[in-house]
Amino acid sequence: MGLIIFDCDGVLVDSEIIAHQLLAQMMTDFGHPMTTAESIRKFAGRSLAEILPSIEAILGRRISDDLGQHYGNLLLERLHRDLRPIAGVKEAIAALRCPYCVASSSSLERIRLSLEVTQLAPLFGSHIFSATQVAHGKPAPDLYLFAATTMAVPPEHCVVIEDSAPGTSAGRAAGMKVIGFTGAAHATSDTASHLAAAGANPVISSMVELPSAVRKVMSGLRSRNS
Repeated sequence: MGLIIFDCDGVLVDSEIIAHQLLAQMMTDFGHPMTTAESIRKFAGRSLAEILPSIEAILGRRISDDLGQHYGNLLLERLHRDLRPIAGVKEAIAALRCPYCVASSSSLERIRLSLEVTQLAPLFGSHIFSATQVAHGKPAPDLYLFAATTMAVPPEHCVVIEDSAPGTSAGRAAGMKVIGFTGAAHATSDTASHLAAAGANPVISSMVELPSAVRKVMSGLRSRNS
């Protein structure tokens, strides 16, 4: 039996556009004007802790803990108010015939909040994993390997669902197959090519396509591992 590992932001919930709107606002407030599109290009697929050194390098100064907490609180407020599930994701999950879990660069607190606000939490229970639980976040394979080990499924039997190139690279580095997803609000015209270049195959644009894509990839895994 295989395992489906969902990224959270941009795969289960349409949160990436919210996060990058606030990142762009933060950079602009700090004196370095940035658009949401620029934030997505520079920072997509990584946690705030991982991109903070890049942000400070761009600004040429350290961001205080108080300021970081301020924008973190603004993000939580926006998620409470505006977050929605990815269209069709509940139905796609219901059609799966193998175990699944969540593995995200976000903190456990934010993952749980996102799933609760969008009413997806009951689908995953305790099968939630965060980059804060491992030594290295995406694009390192640590998080996906941790999820597979905890769920007691060999990496070669796992399929990752990802919306970012760093996340796709992480899944491939873990020895897993990756299905790319471009159906979130932050996706751009070149997202699919970036995912494919990082190793995602196939790349889908709607959750309607997910069950059949999973069946096809899982069938290939069973053939390869038999």
